[in-house]
Amino acid sequence: MNKSTLRNPPRQNPQPVDAAVTPRFGSIPTFMRLPHITDLTKLDIALVGVPWDGGTTNRAGARHGPREIRNMSSFMRKVHHVSRLAPYELARIADVGDSPCNPIDLMESLARIEKFFGKIHAAGVAPLSAGGDHLITLPIFRAIAKERPVGMVHFDAHSDTNDRYFGDNKYTHGTPFRRAVEEGLLDPKRTVQIGIRGSIYYPDDMKFAEDAGMRVIYMEEFSRIGPEKVIKETRRAIGTGPTYISFDVDGLDPVYAPGTGTPEIGGITTREAQQVLRGLQGANLVGGDVVEVSPPFDPSGNTALVGATMMFEIMCILADAVARRRKKAR
Repeated sequence: MNKSTLRNPPRQNPQPVDAAVTPRFGSIPTFMRLPHITDLTKLDIALVGVPWDGGTTNRAGARHGPREIRNMSSFMRKVHHVSRLAPYELARIADVGDSPCNPIDLMESLARIEKFFGKIHAAGVAPLSAGGDHLITLPIFRAIAKERPVGMVHFDAHSDTNDRYFGDNKYTHGTPFRRAVEEGLLDPKRTVQIGIRGSIYYPDDMKFAEDAGMRVIYMEEFSRIGPEKVIKETRRAIGTGPTYISFDVDGLDPVYAPGTGTPEIGGITTREAQQVLRGLQGANLVGGDVVEVSPPFDPSGNTALVGATMMFEIMCILADAVARRRKKAR
């Protein structure tokens, strides 16, 4: 990449609205100020909103996450300042809009989300989504991991491998990855959970994740070994197979992301999260999401800005992965 390429990007790749021409507070809000394109044949990466929080068990509001993340994503620019990755040159990326959902019917919403992402996957496009609560990852996996299970890098304060809530309810934002393992969508031995902490309901709450073979990096270990060793351990665990990144903003300390449904103090800093994400460049990434941004609990917009920034970080390394696969296929 050189400066002339940046000034004259390939015509076939969608480009963000130029903030030097149209101010950031102008134009229709889309993720990263990219065009809204629904023709999947024109894309390599689809940015998707999933405005649904029907799996929430306590503080609702993540259904408003995609809209506010879109608003705050106007602060993102074209090139990553550390890696110098220019994602819009590497891949064709656009905002494809929001997945359909039903705010009063959980099972119907799971089916609608799966169908929407199924079309994206069938077109050979990698999804990068903004939630919504963490249950949205289950129907996304049902759409993109039918042929083979995926590995996962999971940032979170919670393992989300509980079994049931409120009687026999198997589907909440605390259960998606147990269901995903049971359904053969998620390879637990290629799954790393980063930042786990906080009080638990029962002494054996983490038994499923640990017995299944997930690499659980509790916050205490994260603090002891530091981001560089966390990156090394994560890359060892996920290997070279297809891998998905799921970023729950409550994995961060609530001083950085107060607008979330289940905050837990003593978490990862935004800087540490960025460092770990950047360390995943070169992994075989097939998609990702940023979830649990709940704007009603943070009127400042800072949590939505955090969500948009982490989405940009993931987008850069996902675009790099797409470009490498394209080059290898030639």
